[in-house]
Amino acid sequence: MQVLLIEDVDNLGLAGDAVNVRPGYARNYLIPQRLAMLATAGAMKQAESIRKAGEARRAREKADAEAIVGQIQDVLLVFERRAGDRGQLYGSVTVSDIAEALSDKAGLEIDRRKIRLPEPLRTLGEWDVEVRLMVEVSTSIHVAVIQEGETYVPGQVSVEAEADEAEAISAAAEAKVEVVVQTEEIEEVVPVEEVEILEDTVEVES
Repeated sequence: MQVLLIEDVDNLGLAGDAVNVRPGYARNYLIPQRLAMLATAGAMKQAESIRKAGEARRAREKADAEAIVGQIQDVLLVFERRAGDRGQLYGSVTVSDIAEALSDKAGLEIDRRKIRLPEPLRTLGEWDVEVRLMVEVSTSIHVAVIQEGETYVPGQVSVEAEADEAEAISAAAEAKVEVVVQTEEIEEVVPVEEVEILEDTVEVES
């Protein structure tokens, strides 16, 4: 079924585009949500005006997004959380936590779906978290998770990271020792061309 998009639809098209979709998707979602209309001859006459209105709206949204970027790009969010000896949190810092803290600090309502965090933060440490307001407008904010009751120090390394680094150094040292031991056990190898090949003789008892 062909429909004419009235609004921009992610992964489908922009306002003013005529696209083919499944009938159920059109009838149950796009048309009831006023995102599209049936691409009839009469509707297609409106395509150009819908397209221009969409372009104007995107320009306004881009300008608004760029203004927001200017307010949040240098924001630092510090979360205090209880953590174990290896820096593992008793809980986590989620996208909702970041959105709420960003709203409190910058005085802006940021849709949590705009915050690109693959999974909740579960260890002490620091991260640059992307905030993508539009496809072509994004920035990053600095997020630090510190031990409850401590003071944030820029550039701090999580306890877990330090432990992992120590384990890596230890493992590398053990591997080096093992290589040395194995090297000492290797016997001298004689080149094939220097080995004299002798015929086997068999004595036959009479």
